[in-house]
Amino acid sequence: MDAESARPNVLVVYGLLQYPLRAWHSDHLYSFKRYGGARYFYVNLGVRRLPRWLRRVRFDAVVFHHTLTGQRMQPPILAYQLRRAETLKEIDATRIALIQDECIYTDLMSELIEDFRIDHVFSLAPESEWRKIYPGVDHDRVRFHRMLAGYLDEERMERLERAAAEEGERPIDIGYRAWSGLLSLGRHGVLRRRIAEVFKPAAEERGLRTDISVNQADIHHGDDWYRFLASCKYFLGAEGGATVLDPNGEFMVRTQRYLEQHPEASFEEVEAACFPGEDGKLQLFAISPRHLEACATRTCQVLVEGEYSGVLRAGEHYIEVKRDLSNTEQVLDLVEADSERERITEAAYRDVVASGRYTYRRLVESIESESEIATAAAREPFTRGLRFRHRLAELTDRLSWVKVAVYVRGARALRWIGMRVLPRRFTDRLRDRYSGADAVPPTEQGATGENPAVRA
Repeated sequence: MDAESARPNVLVVYGLLQYPLRAWHSDHLYSFKRYGGARYFYVNLGVRRLPRWLRRVRFDAVVFHHTLTGQRMQPPILAYQLRRAETLKEIDATRIALIQDECIYTDLMSELIEDFRIDHVFSLAPESEWRKIYPGVDHDRVRFHRMLAGYLDEERMERLERAAAEEGERPIDIGYRAWSGLLSLGRHGVLRRRIAEVFKPAAEERGLRTDISVNQADIHHGDDWYRFLASCKYFLGAEGGATVLDPNGEFMVRTQRYLEQHPEASFEEVEAACFPGEDGKLQLFAISPRHLEACATRTCQVLVEGEYSGVLRAGEHYIEVKRDLSNTEQVLDLVEADSERERITEAAYRDVVASGRYTYRRLVESIESESEIATAAAREPFTRGLRFRHRLAELTDRLSWVKVAVYVRGARALRWIGMRVLPRRFTDRLRDRYSGADAVPPTEQGATGENPAVRA
């Protein structure tokens, strides 16, 4: 058997309904095809079923991508997409699941792992949290491995470096973009918003030029994101993660309902009413893709103290901010002096980027090795028939993105019309259904004795 025929055949199932697609989503998803030693087939369960002609392939492994497992934030959509994947239970192959944001609706992931007999889970969480997050999983059978949320793509690296070189003198002293987070995920999520609230006025009072926002409308996409990073001398940030484990979304729903009635409530008020005593039970922290991208654009990072998955070290790769933000003025002194920026950015570039340790190539190599795909013998050789089905799979995957674009634009139009025509009670009911709020028992009570989860 020649080398091409010996390559294992692997199916990647994903569930993306986003358009335009964020660069890191695309890089992560198609890194298997670009850098893997196996032969990869793709199916977007968001817009299509697994076709019969593809089910005939004797796959050696199936990868459940994190864009599919991540649909649990809208449980009915996840259930719909997994119904399309039911036939995968009949395939005799190694099963791999990539899971991110393991702080909410984690019970659904435990169910998926058991229902689909997942063999390997690649997780963002540290090993100390695995049994806490997945108590219903047979940890003697399922092997857990740790990965990062995102990596550097070799093909995109050239554009990153070009963006940094073309920028020349950087016009922004301090930049920041972040999702402000759900209060139900704990104090760590609140911290990401607090960074903006503290640093923006303090920096502007010194006359520093800032572009700091936690508004989702200000997020940059594609190469615009890299150009934004390259236009900043310094960039604020914190680890991704959460300190509250919300296994069935109950705390999130309670919080949403409470804030509808008390929009100005502080975190402490929300915590007492919706998830008392839960903050701190989870220690889920991880480096974000943007931290690696800032290293690539030689943007000096100003980060809240943390582990950063062992990749970044304080004082060497970034300027450290205390968790209580008590050293804000000292940090801004360093920014104004601008004497440490070159040393820090060069060290970060050398150790993170130039080292090649945090690329998608390394991620795929790790997944193939740890799940034993790399050493598997192909069950089906690369015959003319398989070659045809592989090319057809590539074509239909590209066409599925046309369907995604149509779907997204149509959904936006219907949402716009619905919000203006349909009664508020009806739109609230739809929101509850797709957020999983309908699954929260009506007898659940907050600490106040009220029931914020089911308030109208």
